[in-house]
Amino acid sequence: MLRNFIQTAIPAVSSRAYSAPAGAGELNDDQKQLKETATRFTKDEIIPRAAHYDKTMEFPWEIVKKAHAAGLMNTDVPVEYGGLGLDTVCSVILSETIGYGCTGVGTAILGNDLAATPLVLCASDDIKKRFLTRLIEEPIMAAYCVTEPGAGSDVAGLKTKAEKKGDEWIINGSKMWITNGGVASWYFLLARTNPDPKAPTGKAFTAFAIDGNTPGITRGRKEINMGQRCSDTRGLTFEDVRVPAANVVGNPGEGFKVAMKAFDKTRPLVAALACGLAGRCLDEASKYSLERKTFGVPIAQHQGVSFILADMAINLELSRLMTYRSAAEVDSGKRSSYWASIAKCFAADTAVQAAVNAVQTFGGNGFNTEYPVEKLMRDSKIFQIYEGTSQVQRLVISRQLLQKVAESGSSSQGF
Repeated sequence: MLRNFIQTAIPAVSSRAYSAPAGAGELNDDQKQLKETATRFTKDEIIPRAAHYDKTMEFPWEIVKKAHAAGLMNTDVPVEYGGLGLDTVCSVILSETIGYGCTGVGTAILGNDLAATPLVLCASDDIKKRFLTRLIEEPIMAAYCVTEPGAGSDVAGLKTKAEKKGDEWIINGSKMWITNGGVASWYFLLARTNPDPKAPTGKAFTAFAIDGNTPGITRGRKEINMGQRCSDTRGLTFEDVRVPAANVVGNPGEGFKVAMKAFDKTRPLVAALACGLAGRCLDEASKYSLERKTFGVPIAQHQGVSFILADMAINLELSRLMTYRSAAEVDSGKRSSYWASIAKCFAADTAVQAAVNAVQTFGGNGFNTEYPVEKLMRDSKIFQIYEGTSQVQRLVISRQLLQKVAESGSSSQGF
């Protein structure tokens, strides 16, 4: 079993520092073995089935179950709760490799990480035992429930409310665009618990871990999206949902901090998925440019095409540099919002442009479903939207930048 290989062959991955300048492409031996395992899985299990799941829009349960058996899911769950406890750099390696195969499947497989990260960072030992261990014991899914119909990037505008009654919280409201929403066995949820609309954001919300079969939860229809169509995205309604007080993640009133803290760790993973897609675009475009001939020569020999490929390569390598740098910052324990947002923003923009360029390189064939790049183009767009739009990332970057300048008088001393 691949899972046994991971557990026995690379037990020290999570404890080793990244052995080269982040993004330089020089992985240590354990990381190389991890990448080889993920590459083999992607080649054998994901790429051959990606088009099928895109067309049928079915949730890729078959691949998910195999990924779970192989030990390629929930890899950052701490060892004491049954996981491998891999670090962020290793998670980025997995994300980029799986993203090369299909980011729709990758979002399905890696969606658990977004739901689990707030628990890993802030939940009590009891909650971790009850929720994280379930992810390891069987191939189940979890979902991160923050976005609402009227509040996406504006998290402070959330309307879902939770009211304390005795030893329970009563939750009412609705969520929207929830990845894994229809297949999740449990949810991480953020709700307003301070009724005062003027209450500071840092004291107005509380985070919860909620069993998916709790009475009062209604799962909406699967949304038919532009891309990543096998990923299960739905709206959810919570009507008088009773949640034990023991299921509060972090301290009551500090849920916003819990939810946002998770993004510093998960945005590098999203950036890595985007890098995987951009890498696939570059490979497909490069191979096609060597096969397709016009005016008697492969189109790769035309300067217009060769420059497109060069730009794709430049931005892909820069995206990787920022992505691995942001992962290394997380693993070092440093404040990582700045680098996480740069990585997510730049990699997302790169993925979209790479997909556009790949379609352009294929010409008319690129606009046809018989060729792979039209799917890559559809799949790419969501990277500029989910886990914080590219505009929100720029807000985070500028605020961090200006804060640093205000404190030290310089932006060049690092974050």
